[in-house]
Amino acid sequence: MPSRQFWLVKSEPEVFSFDDLLAAPGRTTHWDGVRNFAARNHLRAMKKGDRVLFYHSSTKPTAVVGVAEVAREAYPDSTAVDKKDAHFDPKSDPDDPTWFMVDIKAVAPFKRPVPLDELKSIKALSKMALLRLGRLSVQPVTPEEFEIVTKLGSAPP
Repeated sequence: MPSRQFWLVKSEPEVFSFDDLLAAPGRTTHWDGVRNFAARNHLRAMKKGDRVLFYHSSTKPTAVVGVAEVAREAYPDSTAVDKKDAHFDPKSDPDDPTWFMVDIKAVAPFKRPVPLDELKSIKALSKMALLRLGRLSVQPVTPEEFEIVTKLGSAPP
């Protein structure tokens, strides 16, 4: 059996926050609307049980705020073919999907958010995709990076 992988997903808290995920039925939702090929490929690589850092972007401060897990592996993103949806893609073909989504389930909020500035100050995280690539909405995280960030988030505020 392959080992667990680790990821980071970004969401603007005004659009969908970690608290929204905690409040969702079964603490689970689909992660849809990704329209970047690299991020889409990461979604397709996710396996059930993989752990996910949940990052609040476009807020002050931006920060990792909790841990989720992949509850369902990649399947076609229905929002891509829904003309009424903000994520509609007129080039998308329901018979040959371009875009995919996964389901994620909340595991636990952090005791304290881990802000981007703090992550940048930690030498062991200098190669983290979040710090190198910035804007990508779904990105891989190494096991070591996941461990460091979750320890920081578990520390008392």
